[in-house]
Amino acid sequence: MSASDRERLIATVADVLDGVGHVAVGASSPIPAAGAMLRRALDERRGRAVRISILGSARHNFFTNGSAELFDCAAQGRIDAFFLGGGQIDGEGNINLVGAGDYPRSSPRWPGSFGSGLLYYVVPRVILFREEHSPRVFVDKVDFVSAAGTSAPGVHRTGGPYALVTGLARFRFDRERRRFVLSEIHPEHGLDDIRDRTGFEFDCAQDLRATPEPDKETLALIRGRVFDELADAYPQFVEMLRGSE
Repeated sequence: MSASDRERLIATVADVLDGVGHVAVGASSPIPAAGAMLRRALDERRGRAVRISILGSARHNFFTNGSAELFDCAAQGRIDAFFLGGGQIDGEGNINLVGAGDYPRSSPRWPGSFGSGLLYYVVPRVILFREEHSPRVFVDKVDFVSAAGTSAPGVHRTGGPYALVTGLARFRFDRERRRFVLSEIHPEHGLDDIRDRTGFEFDCAQDLRATPEPDKETLALIRGRVFDELADAYPQFVEMLRGSE
C-alpha cells in the first residue's frame, strides 16, 4: 500500500533532520515528533545515535522541569534542531503567533510567542512546519513578528530558519538572500498550485523534484515502531492514522 499524505510528511521531516544529534519537539506537534522518531530509528540502523526530546511525552523526554530546561539546553548549544509554526509565516521566515490584524485588537488571536524568539535565535536548524498551505498562512508580511527569521548585520545569531515543510511542499531557506527556495513538491500538486497558495515570492531550486515516496522499509518503520512510540504522547492521532491505512 502506498504512503498516505501524512506518512509522506513524516518521512520528509525525517529527511530534513538527517545529520542532527539532538532534536527537540514542542507540544501539539505529532507529525514533527513522528519524523524525529523515524530519524532516530533510521540512524540506529546505521549505527548512529540521535537524541530526541518530545515535550509532553513520558518516554521520550529527558527534561524533568519542562520548558525551562529546554531553553537552557538550547542556549548552551545542545539542541541541533527544533520545530516552529505560526498562524502566519512570511517570505523572510518571520513568524506570527499572536494574531491576525492590528495588534492588540487582533482577530483571531493565537496562543502567543512563548519561547519562539529565543529558540529561533539559538537553535541552528529550525524547521518551520505547517500542514495547511494557504495564502492566509503564508503571507507577504506577517501582521506581528513573534520571532524574526533574520537579523541585522553584526547581530550574533547561531540559529534561524533552515527549512519549511507543508502539506504541499518542502522549501529550504537561503539565509544570505533571506528567501525561501522551493525544493520539493508533494505528489498530485504542481508549481502553479504552490504559487497560487503561497502569499510570498520564492525561488525554485535547479533540482526541483517531486517528493519521493517512502520505501517499503521506511513505511514499515513508520507504521510499526514509530506509531508505537508516538502513541505515548498522541494516542488519538495514532489511532486515526492507523484507521486510515
